[in-house]
Amino acid sequence: MLRKEQNDLLTQTGPGTPAGRLFRSYWIPAMVSEELPSNDCPPVRVKLLSERLIAFRDTNGRLGLMDEFCAHRGISLWFGRNEDCGLRCPYHGWKYDVTGQCIDIPSEPDQSTFPKRVKLKSYPLVERGGVLWTYMGPADTQPPLPEYEFATVPAAQSFMSKRLQECNWLQAMEGGIDSSHVSFLHRGDLNSDPLFKGARGNQYNLGDMRPVFEVVESPGGLYIGARRNAESGHYYWRITQWVMPSYTMIAPRGGHSIHGHFWIPIDDEHCWTWSFDYHPIRALTGDEVAAMRDGKGIHAKTIPGTFRAVANKDNDYLMNREAQRAGRTYSGIEGFAMQDQSLQESMGPIVDRAKETLVATDSGIIMARQRLLRAVKALMDEDVTPPGVDLEHQKVRSAAIVLPPDQAFKDGAKDAMRVQPGVAPATV
Repeated sequence: MLRKEQNDLLTQTGPGTPAGRLFRSYWIPAMVSEELPSNDCPPVRVKLLSERLIAFRDTNGRLGLMDEFCAHRGISLWFGRNEDCGLRCPYHGWKYDVTGQCIDIPSEPDQSTFPKRVKLKSYPLVERGGVLWTYMGPADTQPPLPEYEFATVPAAQSFMSKRLQECNWLQAMEGGIDSSHVSFLHRGDLNSDPLFKGARGNQYNLGDMRPVFEVVESPGGLYIGARRNAESGHYYWRITQWVMPSYTMIAPRGGHSIHGHFWIPIDDEHCWTWSFDYHPIRALTGDEVAAMRDGKGIHAKTIPGTFRAVANKDNDYLMNREAQRAGRTYSGIEGFAMQDQSLQESMGPIVDRAKETLVATDSGIIMARQRLLRAVKALMDEDVTPPGVDLEHQKVRSAAIVLPPDQAFKDGAKDAMRVQPGVAPATV
């Protein structure tokens, strides 16, 4: 459990907050590339870490992310005209370039230097791996661009989606590092979902309902090992990578792709759930990509023109009690993504962790909270760069592996847990 002040410390990420400063130490995903598909396309509202921003791609293809509101009278620049290398406010014509610099005020004399003194707050916006990334921290501590493997493989080998989640980022992320619930919540889908079925590891998940957890600190976060019984006295290990602050990589199944998430705060009561699939040594097939777009695996179908899931809290996530009773789905809700999201949102916008009753299988969650609290304190008190900023911390893989009982997973899976270009992932 966390005391209220600890819970507040980790869940509040707006400007000036300690956890907000933590997130502002990293490049974070802001948009999928297709949200700004072409030069001079319409601007897009973006809300991150409780800041309301506007993004646009200018005439020359340069990307901008800046304060949503015009410096003159506070009009939302979402209404603006994206033209001639700038975004022009339709109210009085003030125009801004991608850095937020005002470059024209039509009412000012030609020789006026006043526009040069007007600049909106702005952040860099960079395209990498089908994602538009931003860094919202101080310019003098800007780290190198991210090196997560999914963002560096050829485009045909990777798929990314995002969806709105109506709860705080931390309870969503904690669900992503909780491997024990798979044997219950997702048991009806392991052998039917096209992105998971056919894996031998599925039977270990379904056959052993009492996983033993071992959690080890990694340079960037945690190695979270969930151990289940396999044949001949061996153990089946599923090893989740958690890289601070909110990147999780889930162990692959059979010949399927590797997958995982980012949870990025929109504000204290909403977050973006980013979900990626990729394969290190082959292109994703057409059937795989079609399934991902159809909401299979860890992805979700969203309402066209939005990033809100079709199954959401307003329609009780399309709960089907008959399917629940018949065992077609354990929870009565279709799909891994919405099974997770429905229960995480059911806790409320920010769960009261002082009321929890934690057990041994929650050790990954407990250690993640401790590591976050230590990192926030070190950043605030001593200006120590948090784990996960270093590019080497990002070059990791999750793994599924069968090991003899006398071998620790951190040793037996040591090579499998790091990126090895051209080498297939460790999977069962």
